[in-house]
Parts: sequence; structure tokens; C-alpha cells
Amino acid sequence: MCQIAIYPGTFDPVTYGHIDLIKRAQEIFPQLIVAVAHNPHKKPLFNVKERMGMLKKATSQLEGVTITDFDGLVVDYARKHRAKVLIRGLRMLSDFEYEFQMALTNRKISPDIETIFLMPQESYSYFSSRLLKEAASLGADLTSFVPDFVEVALKKKLRRA
Repeated sequence: MCQIAIYPGTFDPVTYGHIDLIKRAQEIFPQLIVAVAHNPHKKPLFNVKERMGMLKKATSQLEGVTITDFDGLVVDYARKHRAKVLIRGLRMLSDFEYEFQMALTNRKISPDIETIFLMPQESYSYFSSRLLKEAASLGADLTSFVPDFVEVALKKKLRRA
């Protein structure tokens, strides 16, 4: 049985949807590594250290969850950590094409690493970090979407941007 899974992502910022997927994956795998991607191509609002800090705080009560970061190919990172499974979230049908393409590319590069898709609770399936950043910039109340400390950090960061 596979003991270690990796849930990679940008997590800019972490949302209740991400936390829901972390909890679901944690129920399946004894060890879950949540790996924050450096990925400068996405131009994240928060730096890696800030994103990791928010994730650590959001998952502090969960056993078997480790927060780390990585740069480069996620399959190389997985191999380095002896993980055989990548966790990816699917919210809407629009996510599927991109995620499917990425999973098949990863499989071609590393046939020994499998991708498992998990769906968040329905109440978290319609929003993304990108959408929440836009809503926060317009002053929206985000308490239904992110933990309080994330909302505070998001609004503080946007005031400076």
C-alpha cells in the first residue's frame, strides 16, 4: 500500500477548498505532503514562506500532514520523497481538461507515479484562489471561503499592492 501522497499546488492563498482536499487525502494516506510550488510563472501574491505559513496554521490540527515547498518537476519531487501518488483537486468540469493533460504528461515522464483526483465538498467547488483575490481587492467578506487569518493577510497584502 502506498504510504505517502503529495498534494502539490500554489495555494495562493489557501482556501477552505484546499483544506477540504487535504482532510480527504489525509483520510486515505497515512502521510500527506502538501507541497507549495515556487512557480514564478503564476505570479503569486504571497511568497512561498507566507503560503507555507498559512498552510501550516490551517492544518496544525491534522496528523500526518507535512507542509513543504518545491521547485521544478513535481514528479521529481515525489520520487525524492518516495511518494507514488499525486493528489489533484477537481472543482468544476473546467478544471478537468488542464488537470487531465497535466496528469498524462506526468505519467509519460514518470509512469511509476499515479495521479488521483479528489473533489471538494460542493460548497467549495465554485471558487478559486484567483477569484477570492479579486473579491478581496473589492472589499468582499471572505469568511465563507478562507480562515480568518488568511482573509486578514490577503486584505493587508492587497492594500499594499
